[in-house]
Amino acid sequence: MTDKITDPVALWQKMVGEMEKGFNSFANKAMETPEFSQAVNRAGGVAAGAQKQFGDLMEKYLLSMNLPSREQMTGIAERLQSIEGQLGEIKSMLSQMSTSSGAQQVGAAPRPPRTKRPPSEGGEQK
Repeated sequence: MTDKITDPVALWQKMVGEMEKGFNSFANKAMETPEFSQAVNRAGGVAAGAQKQFGDLMEKYLLSMNLPSREQMTGIAERLQSIEGQLGEIKSMLSQMSTSSGAQQVGAAPRPPRTKRPPSEGGEQK
């Protein structure tokens, strides 16, 4: 095996490790200061303002292109879910009605089969 003192990879790893420790201690000290937290808050505020401006600009662009905005698409999706829920309720009510009316028609006599076809089904040809 090679000697740790003359091994360039080991020296490089040790140097990087020491630099990392120094940077971490510097960053920890910097983050403890109130100035750092104020700067981060200001940067967050600027980013939020820029995001709002971009959103407003995008909404105007979509409006000019006659396309729906995200808010409008969300509204459409919510209305569609409501409609689908109502359709589900109607289906279940119709199913219940057909089940209950089917139970009442059990005693009724069955209809005889049709003997003549209507002209649209190709019954008689001229």
